[in-house]
Amino acid sequence: MSNDTKNQNGVETEELLIPSFGYELLRDFLLPDILGKDYSQLLYWSGKQVARKFPIESTEELPSFFHEAGWGLIEIVEEKKTELKFKLSGEIVTRRIELQKDASFQLEAGFLAEQIQRLKQKTAEAVEEERKRKTIYITVQWDK
Repeated sequence: MSNDTKNQNGVETEELLIPSFGYELLRDFLLPDILGKDYSQLLYWSGKQVARKFPIESTEELPSFFHEAGWGLIEIVEEKKTELKFKLSGEIVTRRIELQKDASFQLEAGFLAEQIQRLKQKTAEAVEEERKRKTIYITVQWDK
């Protein structure tokens, strides 16, 4: 399945429409079995690695990246002097939580930590803090 769209530069591209079930099988069922007890930590560091390979120039680019990666809808819900709180939601997030209540979102947390660290030029860490109504909240904190 595919869908013709225009990218950010106005160039027509073909967007592949892949069923989310295949992604969920790999991410939430196969990887935890392969990686074992270190699954969440490895996902966090993998998210940081993905961020290094796909750097963004500003936080305004995050929603587009998350959409293209199939990670859901991301938005900043709170901003403090040394902290950003993100809300991760959307159909894919809801579906992953429904399939596996303890689904890990450490890949996204690691990605956010690394991107904010690059943008702020400060050491940053992210924590998956709370789940409310099939929505994930991730807080990124950085040094003063």
